[in-house]
Amino acid sequence: MSLPPGTSVVRRPQDDPTDAPPALRYEDGTVRIDGLESDALAAVRESVPGLEADPRTDGWRVPAFRYAALRRALEAEHVRIDDHVLDLESLPALESAYELREYQQEALEAWLETDRWTDSTGSDSLARAPAGVLELPTGSGKTVIAIKAIERLAVPTLVVVPTIDLLEQWHRELEREFDCEIGRFGGGEQRREAITVSTYDSAYLKADAVGDRFGVVVFDEVHHLGGEGYREIARLLAAPARLGLTATFERPDGAHDVIEDVVGPLVSRVDIDELAGDHLAAYDLKRLEVTLTPAEREEYERNQRVFTDYLARSNIQMRSGSDYQELVKRSGNDPEARNALLARQRAREIMLGSEAKLEALADILDDHRGERTIVFTAHNDLAYDVSERFLIPTVTHQTGAGERREILERFREGTYTRIATSNVLDEGVDVPDASVAVVLSGSGSEREFVQRLGRILRPKKDGTRAILYEVVSENTGEKRVAERRRDDSL
Repeated sequence: MSLPPGTSVVRRPQDDPTDAPPALRYEDGTVRIDGLESDALAAVRESVPGLEADPRTDGWRVPAFRYAALRRALEAEHVRIDDHVLDLESLPALESAYELREYQQEALEAWLETDRWTDSTGSDSLARAPAGVLELPTGSGKTVIAIKAIERLAVPTLVVVPTIDLLEQWHRELEREFDCEIGRFGGGEQRREAITVSTYDSAYLKADAVGDRFGVVVFDEVHHLGGEGYREIARLLAAPARLGLTATFERPDGAHDVIEDVVGPLVSRVDIDELAGDHLAAYDLKRLEVTLTPAEREEYERNQRVFTDYLARSNIQMRSGSDYQELVKRSGNDPEARNALLARQRAREIMLGSEAKLEALADILDDHRGERTIVFTAHNDLAYDVSERFLIPTVTHQTGAGERREILERFREGTYTRIATSNVLDEGVDVPDASVAVVLSGSGSEREFVQRLGRILRPKKDGTRAILYEVVSENTGEKRVAERRRDDSL
């Protein structure tokens, strides 16, 4: 979003309201300050290293990466300013489907707590400016943390990566997550968008030209900034919010001190021993909420009312399996109990197999063409619906042993890249590895959920993490079940 010209910091009572406040502008990797009065200068210079006089403009300059420190120092001296440093494009609402694990959430919050922004007027579109480095083991999902950080701040962002392969991976991932064009610097293309991915080499060449166009910069494998040339990338960018990602922050040559100066301190470190076992999984979790059609919603609510009204009249709480068994027992000789049971089943079929779920599955399969994918359902009818609609082989309890072996073998060898299944593959079956799993419907059982993940998902051939999609119908009982299952498994 463009920062509107105007006052950004509190006025001193003794200031003449007709006096023009100091103006801040970005120029070629520096922040230019015009009109800064001498009574505030000494204190600001003490707080902002690198602030120097510029005889060409009769003003002052500071390296662009000191922008946040300069703003903070001016605020401390109650100096009002006209801030024209950042020129930020507008972004649509950003919403990522990823669900953070506990250690990932803690790392993100540790970074957000370093917020350095001190705009007392609230006039800035950039509301937060955290800065620092996260150190987590390889395979712990650092990319997911960064995506959630971009979502939280929701301002133009530059992501800097060391290789073309990572450029491609980040570009694909950001395109999948956010409803906006993703730019790229590198790999033969120089196209800037509000969210852009760049190699270190390209960022080194372009940083001074685009240094005012991003409010956030993410440095993947941030230890590369320790190199003499690459560190200039961070110096030339004005982006006040800075996130570094690495598995190894400290460098033998001591260059991590430079990284701390231009990106921020190490704010969170997670050792591999802390993540041993289930935590260091090779997959990420995405939760997609879909909406029932008006006709589905009407039928769902009608059947739910039949079910809940009977429970209220019969004083059945449905808090345990024994309550459900009591309902089944009554249905044998009580027509109302039978109607309630059938209504419950129909409501479940609607929420577990809605049309929007199949549309979401179509998008997922399109995003992961050629990747080995397993689609899980809670009942056979939905598995067969998936099979018919997407021409995917299906394994259910009704599938013969010989046919099941043939399907799984063809999936293992790559003849089939997708299969659908009901609960039959949860255990006791030698399931080939997959890199994508989609849970269209399931129970609240943590055991079932973990089995579906741990037994099949493996990293992709390019080394990136596997993905589990959980597709949930919003405003239904399924959402509560999914939340309970997720909380138990994280």
